[in-house]
Amino acid sequence: MSFADKVIEELGITEPDEIDLEAIACHLGAKIKYEDMDSCEACIVGGNDRAIIRVSTKVRPERQRFSIGHELGHWCHHRNQPLFCKPEEVGANGAKVRDPKEKTADGYASDLLMPRRVFNPVARQYKTLNFDTVRQIARVFKTSVTSTAIRLVEGDHSPSMIVCHGQKGRKWFSRSKSVPERWFPQNDLDRQSGAFDIQFGQGTEQRHPQRIGADAWFDRHDASRYDVHEQTIRTMPGETLTFLLFRDQKMLSEEDDRRSFRR
Repeated sequence: MSFADKVIEELGITEPDEIDLEAIACHLGAKIKYEDMDSCEACIVGGNDRAIIRVSTKVRPERQRFSIGHELGHWCHHRNQPLFCKPEEVGANGAKVRDPKEKTADGYASDLLMPRRVFNPVARQYKTLNFDTVRQIARVFKTSVTSTAIRLVEGDHSPSMIVCHGQKGRKWFSRSKSVPERWFPQNDLDRQSGAFDIQFGQGTEQRHPQRIGADAWFDRHDASRYDVHEQTIRTMPGETLTFLLFRDQKMLSEEDDRRSFRR
């Protein structure tokens, strides 16, 4: 059981609206203060069994909640250790160069804001994985679209992958456990993908997943044999987020991979 799961159990939290960060922070000996800050989105100062978490009023409520969860993660895992969280590192899933402490704090935040024992029953109510589903669940848990999408993918709601692109190529990605590691997305977007037009042109966000050849996303000798379904949205200027859905069972088969390798 993770530290965050233990807190959820201690407080008897069973519903999304019971995830009260003020109460959770108090339970852990911390107090939250909202301030007009420019230097960072959140920080924590503490000693012994008491701490104060300062949170910027200039960021979105969903981002505030994740930052609070992140700082509580430091409080539980890295107490009395020197820390400085750069804004770009908080929630920066898949960053190439990153302090392991920041990844640990992010994991704590996800477990705290979307605890599996509460999150999974809600997620199971939605049979189809797409960004409409993500947005609905994000509203329930008061979390961002990105963090909620990652939670759904890593929880293996459906065989899927979430890929983030910027102007210079792939920034990060995450895959479901049911998707074999051989499916590794290319760094650059393919022009035949709808994601390319959304990232670099005037393309409109895809309302539903669209079928496309897997070779548009994966540089493998056998990719042209398969199709995936993609859906792309803009998350901020110059950044897109794409769902890749694996509906062909052969893509998920390790035996199929061994046969193609022998060829």
